Amino acid sequence: MMPEPMPGRSPFSSLPSDPQSVRQRVETLERVLERLFVIPGTNRAVGLDVILDLVPFLGSTAGAVIGSYLAWEARNLGMSKWHLARMGGNIGVDWLLGMIPWVGAIPDFFFRSNSRNLRIIKRHLDKHHAGGAKIDLPPGDVRPG
Repeated sequence: MMPEPMPGRSPFSSLPSDPQSVRQRVETLERVLERLFVIPGTNRAVGLDVILDLVPFLGSTAGAVIGSYLAWEARNLGMSKWHLARMGGNIGVDWLLGMIPWVGAIPDFFFRSNSRNLRIIKRHLDKHHAGGAKIDLPPGDVRPG
């Protein structure tokens, strides 16, 4: 049995709110939504967001709700309203494209709103919380150190 949250408290309030923990959570969610597995022979990653778009109307809405968690984390980091509006716009475009039954998964395959939103969050974290910044090197690139 899961413990019941205290009245008036968010069920997520027990999650660590330090920038490094937030970075790890949003990177993991983006990976699940956009890059869960690679389609054999294409070298193109597909995630839960594209799969959900195969379910007309409900799937796109579910993907938008799950993707909104990234914007919620961004708000909790104190990101500007401009950045939150851009993230909301990305989620909205993704939702609208996904509302086209069956065909909506195709544009979603190329317009990866969660990846775009992750880049916005990472830029903010790297600028304002540089202690948790990570350097993303291409695979196999080793720097002398």
